[in-house]
Amino acid sequence: MKILQRYFAQEIGRNVLFVLIAFLALFAFFDMVNELKSIGRGGYTLQQATFYVLLGLPGYAYELMPIAALIGSIWALSQFAARSEFTIMRASSMSTGMAGMILVKIGVVFALATFVLGEFVVPYTATAAERVRLEGMGRSVSQEFRSGLWTKDVIRTDGLTGEQIGSRFLNIRTVKPNGQMSGIKIYEFNNNFHLLSLITAAQAEYRGNNTWELLNGAEARFAENELQNVTTAAELTTAISTSKFDSRKMVSEVTPEILSVGFSDPERMSAIDLVSYTKYLSENKRDTVRYEIAFWKKIVYPFAAFVMMALALPFAYLHFRSGGVSLKIFTGIMIGVSFQMINSLFSHLGLLNTWPPFATAIIPSLLFMLTAIAALMWVERH
Repeated sequence: MKILQRYFAQEIGRNVLFVLIAFLALFAFFDMVNELKSIGRGGYTLQQATFYVLLGLPGYAYELMPIAALIGSIWALSQFAARSEFTIMRASSMSTGMAGMILVKIGVVFALATFVLGEFVVPYTATAAERVRLEGMGRSVSQEFRSGLWTKDVIRTDGLTGEQIGSRFLNIRTVKPNGQMSGIKIYEFNNNFHLLSLITAAQAEYRGNNTWELLNGAEARFAENELQNVTTAAELTTAISTSKFDSRKMVSEVTPEILSVGFSDPERMSAIDLVSYTKYLSENKRDTVRYEIAFWKKIVYPFAAFVMMALALPFAYLHFRSGGVSLKIFTGIMIGVSFQMINSLFSHLGLLNTWPPFATAIIPSLLFMLTAIAALMWVERH
């Protein structure tokens, strides 16, 4: 059993690695061709474009790992069948259950690799890739919005942990990829949504521990009780006080990581970041469904490797006189593409129809697993 396990692992691992490298090379080529038209804009160089493409490869590896596991496994098992090795293994008392357990043990490696890529590699390489591109073109995140970037924050009595006493809305003209802000306007309201103050600042720099330093700014404070009884311009002037400052600290739940969501897809964020950002959105009474679906997909997706390898096992029982391996590989590619399309389709349908996020994430894998079980039962009977 250990010898078979090692033999299966070597053949499948080699084929999966080959398929994954081939896919990555293909996607890198298409991305590079797409980036050529942007070279020269705002100082964007060929070296930066190449670096951007290379930083995007871990994201493709994460998405393609289940498909590579499927095609690589089909390739290896089809070669076993073509050389009659699988027939000899079955004649030597290797049952379908034993073959399945061998593939499950190999699938653990691919599932772990998928999890590591999605949780620890892709979130950082995806963010770094967008920074390289934006900095190369001399652009900022908020330039994508006509009025700048808007975000909401909560004001508490004791920084981040006290009772909520109000809300603030931040309008940021420019957000650099490193999180530095410029052209800031901050509107602070009490719990009754009466405007308390308007703060403007030329720049803001993050100092850690949820603390921003506002630089070269001014503040206009509005006395709520006095404004309600204003009848003349003189009284209005008295009710509004203004001041200037060179530097001021601001404790906020908004961090550079939250701002970076502006140029990161939820699918490329880590599960920890998704939990943190979902909590931030929930506290600010904003819709969280998209990020909840992305979170559950992040949890479920590594297990797709097991589903794909289960789909590959029936191919070992199919025999063709000619063109067998190529036909099986083509079928595997079609199955893999179908899985990605259905997985993406369910994400959009779940978002539009407000389906439970966990169900939206797991249903595609369950459908394909049921298909694999049905295929195994069919080949066992025939």
